[in-house]
Amino acid sequence: MKHITKSLMAGAIAATLAVPAVAQEINLKMATIAPGTSAYLTMTTMATMVNQALDDVNIQVDATGAATQHMVEVANGNLDMSMTSPTVYNFMKSGTVMYSQLPNAAELAENLSLVFWFPLGNYHFLVYEDSGIETMEDFAGKRVFLGPPGGGAYAAAVTAVRLMGGLEVGEDYDDVNASWSSSVQGFQDRQFDVLATTGIPPYPLVEQLALTSTLRLIGLSKEEFDANQPFQDFITNTDGEEIGIIPAGVYGDNVVNTEDVYTLGADVGVAARTDLDEDLVYRITKAYWEALEKEKENTPWMKGITLEGAVKAAAGMRLHPGAQRYYEEVGVDIPEASRAM
Repeated sequence: MKHITKSLMAGAIAATLAVPAVAQEINLKMATIAPGTSAYLTMTTMATMVNQALDDVNIQVDATGAATQHMVEVANGNLDMSMTSPTVYNFMKSGTVMYSQLPNAAELAENLSLVFWFPLGNYHFLVYEDSGIETMEDFAGKRVFLGPPGGGAYAAAVTAVRLMGGLEVGEDYDDVNASWSSSVQGFQDRQFDVLATTGIPPYPLVEQLALTSTLRLIGLSKEEFDANQPFQDFITNTDGEEIGIIPAGVYGDNVVNTEDVYTLGADVGVAARTDLDEDLVYRITKAYWEALEKEKENTPWMKGITLEGAVKAAAGMRLHPGAQRYYEEVGVDIPEASRAM
């Protein structure tokens, strides 16, 4: 009996040893801004791609709150990844604007590293065609949503309206205090006159709005842009901002513009904790880009996301060592200012 018992025990031990170890799932917390934005679309798509490609990684996405606060949470170790932007990262690094009351802002910025930059897209200033608004000067006396107050997008949109239309927020027009998600419903209910939103044309949110309404995009013509030196200077001298051109006809007949609309364009990115495991970030970066190339075939708005743009120098933000390892592996030319310390 003892012999049998020992044999059974030996067999059980051998069987146990023969079973492959199951990798423990790594749960990561990532925050982005509200549904409907191109940042939300890009980052939730990223999470889905990585979760499908890596059996041991599960990225959970929270789409509430503002990126300015999310970046602080990442730097403090309460989140693993979040949206970032060159403009807001500059504010954190210098301890200015929304971070002026945060004594250790510059120190926190050191615990934020870049995974990749991507186009937030072009600022779409939308009005209903029957509103009578045809230029940015016509925003005078109107109710205008430019983004949640205190966010980087809001600050950029306020500047764009001042430089393109000569109007000051709070003096010439009233800004609407709302979240990204509630602003869309408010615009559909005609609670205000102008909706500013950002996305890569053809931006799905605008396509959806144009299914049931006739809209107009407000911006500059090429001739007006060429003659507007202050607006050009702002784009040239501000990290993360660029010319945004929305092609005529990209949204079909229900968006009535017959010429290209020149507006503000912007880049944002995915930031990770600098102390997040290097090999883990490498695997996440690799999984994302390998899946993205296949996805681009069926998703027009993702075609503007490129490896070269992912690593460009902006605001002095450094790549995470794990992300950098992947970009070096595939031969991307990384600017010195973007390289991990």
